[in-house]
Amino acid sequence: MIQSKEIGRARRRIEGELKVTGQAKYAGEYQVPDLLHGYVVNATITKGRITSIDETAARAVPGVMEILHHERRLALPRFDIMYSDMDAPPGSPFRPLYDAKITFSGQPVALVVADTFEAARYAAALLNFTYEEVDFDVDLRANLEKAHKPAKGLATFIKPLPPNPRGDFSAAYADAEVRFEGEFHHASQHHNPLELFASTTVYEGPGKLTIYDKTQGTNNSQIYIANLFGLRFKDVRVIAPFVGGSFGSGLRPQYQLVMSVMAALTLKRNVRVTMDRSQMFTFGHRPETVQQTRFGATSDGELTAINHTAISETSSFEEYNEVVVNWGNMLYPAKNALLDYKIVPLDLYTPMDMRAPGGSTGMMAIETTIDQLADQLKMDPLEFRLRNYAERDVSADKPFSSKELRECYRQGAERFGWSDRHQEPRTNRRGNRLVGHGMSTGIWDVIALPGNASAKFTKKGRLIVKSAVTDNGQGTNTVMTQIAADQLGLPLEAVTFKYGKSKHPLSPVQGGSYTTGVIGSAVKLACLAVKNKLFKLAQIMDGFPLGDALPEDVDFIGGEIVLKQDPSVRIPLKDVIAFNRGKAVKASKSNIPNVFKLKQYTRAAHSAAFVEVEVDEQLGVVNVTRAVTAVAAGAIMNPQTARSQILGGMIWGISMALREETLLDTKLGKYVNTDLGEYHIPVHADIHELDVIFVEEKDEIINEIGAKGIGEIGLVSMAPAIVNAVYNATGKLVKVFPIKLGDLI
Repeated sequence: MIQSKEIGRARRRIEGELKVTGQAKYAGEYQVPDLLHGYVVNATITKGRITSIDETAARAVPGVMEILHHERRLALPRFDIMYSDMDAPPGSPFRPLYDAKITFSGQPVALVVADTFEAARYAAALLNFTYEEVDFDVDLRANLEKAHKPAKGLATFIKPLPPNPRGDFSAAYADAEVRFEGEFHHASQHHNPLELFASTTVYEGPGKLTIYDKTQGTNNSQIYIANLFGLRFKDVRVIAPFVGGSFGSGLRPQYQLVMSVMAALTLKRNVRVTMDRSQMFTFGHRPETVQQTRFGATSDGELTAINHTAISETSSFEEYNEVVVNWGNMLYPAKNALLDYKIVPLDLYTPMDMRAPGGSTGMMAIETTIDQLADQLKMDPLEFRLRNYAERDVSADKPFSSKELRECYRQGAERFGWSDRHQEPRTNRRGNRLVGHGMSTGIWDVIALPGNASAKFTKKGRLIVKSAVTDNGQGTNTVMTQIAADQLGLPLEAVTFKYGKSKHPLSPVQGGSYTTGVIGSAVKLACLAVKNKLFKLAQIMDGFPLGDALPEDVDFIGGEIVLKQDPSVRIPLKDVIAFNRGKAVKASKSNIPNVFKLKQYTRAAHSAAFVEVEVDEQLGVVNVTRAVTAVAAGAIMNPQTARSQILGGMIWGISMALREETLLDTKLGKYVNTDLGEYHIPVHADIHELDVIFVEEKDEIINEIGAKGIGEIGLVSMAPAIVNAVYNATGKLVKVFPIKLGDLI
């Protein structure tokens, strides 16, 4: 039996000191010799063709080495399957500098390479393109009739399409004693992590590259680049030990990577390409979405009918989809449900997964609708949810692998003081401010994917564990080290987790809240394999100190094998390695999910958010004064880093409800607030008292370590709770997000 000392223990991030002291190097900071700098030129039209390029002035700038564009570049493959990335939706991926065609505003059309960044940027401003423009359409609302169902394919394995209808929705809705119908809308949103997208490509010789890349998947960038440029996988090394936030924007290789590699291969030099902040608005984003809900219930609060439809944007060249409408019937077991999801191709770049993709969108409409039914019934919103609590996922006719949502409700309500809530809107005040209390449920799928790790116990008594997985700032390095330490009963200081390099064991991209479960399980399996090898060696050591003991008869504690019945029998692991002639003990393991077992269950993390807002009655300003989120997400590996993840999601929920949107000028076909001065996100003054509760939950189905993941679950319940709190404060239901001053004045 392993004496668990690290899993479940609050630990600071191992690499934290490196980050706060500036020693951590990010993709655009590596000092490499003989470095050239590339600056991207973006199209100024939305749709059309490049008819001519005048390079004269740009090439005259001192220090300019090369200008790459569709007429001057390396060959690129014509077949999509040759280089699609792990997160690519169905369709034909965008190819930077492929031809003269312009398909979206901001499309990269050239790369100017110079011996300094300043020279490249200045020359880029002098590069003159002539275009032939054609009509474009970027207006989702004007094209709802063109919506179609997404194509079925590999992407729908992780992002399932809506389930088949249940019962007879139309009849049930017509017969419902209480009904609510609403249309909800949110504009697109862009990720904007602190670290800009950058790639530093080091030319190591013909066909050999080392790339420092901002990415959520080193193997993904490696495979993509190798296929795109016809290189051998082993000759492309991608390194990303530190990632300054990503939130989904690094799941797919972005165009600066392709252009950096193309320039390096062309010039046989080291080349860095870094996007500026405005260019961070020229690729994937959370898609603009229009949703409609029609929910019906009986007079005593039984939900009988659920209809949820959503229409989102996609690009003209790929079919991006999200799970938006599936959640309602998973949470609330109405006997009649009709769910539909469609996409509209527009002349925009392909949308992209953005923290809690689809879930945060869909729950805004679902949970607001639930509250409106409760309001009509004069029933407490929490009581209404409890009356419609799903003990089983009726939408898929499956049991939950585990579900402690009821306990989330109870503990969250108690901590928040929900019993003091005023039921009637506009009846709670503090001076000239209206006070409102709102709540919401959250749910997020537990995704199971293969993952790999290796482990090695050395003659120096250190356990070295490796995986290609990245750490995007959420504490993956620390948590994996904790998992590994517990398997061999070692102190944290005796374990090193090596990650963020494509040469390490293969890892999927980091996203979807699955990394801890997927890679953590692989780490556990690899370390257990090393443990078993060490035990077998100890069994045959001189003098047979363990006698006929079996693995269950010993503990691994403090770097020693200890006999349970006689703790005086202790064998240092270093002695076992010495007996092995100083050779390290190694093992590599793959975490292969048991698909046949997992498909029998609905696997999800749950949360409940409780929020208080103050609304200035004269100015319409909304302030979130306090909030509590209770989370049931299986085993919590590290409460400190986990709490940070939930707090980050809660802050993002404030942003979704009250701040964040990218404004699209449909006549110009482009986003107009492409900087952090005009793209509004919360600042310190917006954030007040936030509290997190982790509800105890045991799940032996989902993976080897019982962890459900927490990156998204803190977000999905927060924004709708704010919307519901604003309604409780003002009596005004806002259905276009984010909520603006004019909506409440």
